[in-house]
Amino acid sequence: MALLNEHYLKLAAGYLFPEIGRRTAAFAEANPDADVIRMGIGDVVRGLPRPVADAMKAACEELAHDESFHGYPPARGYDFLLEAIAGHEFNARGVPVDADEIFLSDGSKCDSANIQEIFGLDQRVALTDPVYPVYCDSNVMAGRTGPADEQGRYEGLVYLPCTAENGFRPPLPDGHVDLVYLCSPNNPTGAVMTRQDLAAWVEYARREGAVLLFDAAYEAYVTDPEIPRSIYEIDGAREVAVEMRSFSKTAGFTGVRCAFTVVPHELMGSTAAGEAVPLHGLWDRRQSTKYNGVSYPVQKGAAACYTPEGKAAVGELVGFYQENARLMKRDLIEAGYTVHGADNAPYLWIACPGGAGSWDFFDRLLQEAHVVCTPGAGFGAAGEGYVRLSAFQQRPLVEEALRRIRAL
Repeated sequence: MALLNEHYLKLAAGYLFPEIGRRTAAFAEANPDADVIRMGIGDVVRGLPRPVADAMKAACEELAHDESFHGYPPARGYDFLLEAIAGHEFNARGVPVDADEIFLSDGSKCDSANIQEIFGLDQRVALTDPVYPVYCDSNVMAGRTGPADEQGRYEGLVYLPCTAENGFRPPLPDGHVDLVYLCSPNNPTGAVMTRQDLAAWVEYARREGAVLLFDAAYEAYVTDPEIPRSIYEIDGAREVAVEMRSFSKTAGFTGVRCAFTVVPHELMGSTAAGEAVPLHGLWDRRQSTKYNGVSYPVQKGAAACYTPEGKAAVGELVGFYQENARLMKRDLIEAGYTVHGADNAPYLWIACPGGAGSWDFFDRLLQEAHVVCTPGAGFGAAGEGYVRLSAFQQRPLVEEALRRIRAL
């Protein structure tokens, strides 16, 4: 009989979002007349921007002809998209990123899970708490942790509690860590890190020889001009940080799949013997070995986001969800809820009323209001007592969900 990777058995429970789906499906089956409004999982609901869809259709037509057919894409991506990303996402904002430092993938979730493969198993890993589950679970699966305690925290990981008292921004570790997962705008809390916050982390990483794994999947939702949209806006960050971004929540690519990770040439890791090795080459080797790239039509669709028409359409799409978040925060605060996030992010982090537990309030919203949220406890021990609501929903359903929640 084949032996298992027993590190998988340490995982304390099923992955958060399938559990939400299971409970929601069970409720819907038992209550077939209930009109359930889903505002839990952060999946977009509006159609692809027209310039994106048109570009993808044209690319599919190219594939139908021998003379314009495209097979396997380049491992990192086609130059037309890599150059567009470097120019529009970074260089136009004064951020130094070269096209050959960008690696396309089918999602930031995948990249944030896979990036740990190029680091040693004895590395000390720091996570925010609450945290997007994949950062934690992928390191458990790899074998960097011991078992979980009664609160769900894994032995060997360094947890950085993000609470109302510190504005849900992660504090620096007391001691040394090797890898740090950061996310701003944050999923799940909706908090953002200031320029001062990020500068402190870059300074820490430079001092400790640590690598920052910076998830900026929601950077398009930043409206405050003082909030950095890339960690590379901070001096010295290119020497210590990997940055991950996605088209999912900006251009509606959750079902299309396209993202990218930036690994600067200056970023180094070390062998056990103390030899400095560029991480760029290791990630390139990992991706070219295990991944066959983003399809040609998808890359053409992503590139269309940077045309004048595409930029306008993507901006309208992001603006729609931003307005949802604004309306939700306003109405819930007026109804007496304590609400964090939403100002520069598509998520609201809501304190459960009356000191209720996260899953208890999840069940109450589902059973009494027929609204699906995400229980904060599913993101870590520090998420207990909160739920997350997503702004990714059609406006009439947002308004109806708010009416129901206010009625509670």
